Amino acid sequence: MRTLSLPARVAPAVGLCFLAPLIAEYLMGNMPITDVAALIPLTIMYGGGALLIREFVRRTGRGWPAMMVFGTAYGMIEEAFVTQTLWNESWYDVRILDYGYLPALGTALPWVLFMVGVHTVWSISVPIAIMETLAGPRRTTPWLGTAGFRVLAGVIAAFVLLVVGYAAIGGIHLAGPPQYAGAALVIAAIIAIGLRLRGGAPGLPGSAPSPWSMLAFALAAGAFFVLLYATDPTGLSPWLARALPVPPWLSVLLYLALFAVSGVLVSRWSRREGWSQAHRLALAAGAVLTYAWHSFPWRSIAPAGLPLDLTSNAVMTVAAIALLVVAALRVGRSAW
Repeated sequence: MRTLSLPARVAPAVGLCFLAPLIAEYLMGNMPITDVAALIPLTIMYGGGALLIREFVRRTGRGWPAMMVFGTAYGMIEEAFVTQTLWNESWYDVRILDYGYLPALGTALPWVLFMVGVHTVWSISVPIAIMETLAGPRRTTPWLGTAGFRVLAGVIAAFVLLVVGYAAIGGIHLAGPPQYAGAALVIAAIIAIGLRLRGGAPGLPGSAPSPWSMLAFALAAGAFFVLLYATDPTGLSPWLARALPVPPWLSVLLYLALFAVSGVLVSRWSRREGWSQAHRLALAAGAVLTYAWHSFPWRSIAPAGLPLDLTSNAVMTVAAIALLVVAALRVGRSAW
């Protein structure tokens, strides 16, 4: 077997570190492409988090269910302790928690569930799926050595502690001890679930749907998800709120139903004969294309005029489509 040089060995890891924030923030439309400086901390937070999860899962022989569960834990850590949006009643001057706010929890369940979906799917799972496709034969093998993995874990831990410590020193307490303690318990429970997921589930009879069917399913589920948040009248993207008013309690039920139905269906399909990397890429592609089209009605949270916002969205959309084409060719035409 040909020995790969160090740059070649770590290339997928470096690619994932940059791809994760580019999808999570820039393709989503949160950041314009001119905001290059923000890419540095975002690469540590999103890219480092995605790589750490991916490396741990592949090193321990776990699979995609564990990958997505750890992605949920990542999202809770980021939103509860790093950015603290779960407790911020006026994030970027937007009253993101007014819709469905529960005083006993100090947060709003519609926003929590929206963040769960955003991070589990787009921040973690999608960039990993795309980069593993591009990695070809190294799809399920570790991309970092033991020392590199430990350094990565240390950097991520230091980054989180630095941000949390800075907020504490500055007196930025957006929630009380019960809320932080509750969030920590939830995160611990999610991680415990992920640790229990080992090996593959038994196969099911029948053939898996085609990759094109998976693409259509991901587009439909993604559209339902982002459009549901657009009905939040006090959210970051309330462009559907007047035309389609949805009470907070119904929004919560719809989010939960979407997660449950999507999870059960994909779990069953993935255990049938014929399920392949093309199917996984198709699901990721549907999510990417959802972010691409939805970036246009979504407005950037960073300072950017409408022309720059739309130009940035167009550039990121073209780049995303080009990346998906390259990944699809990597899988091979016969797989589709």
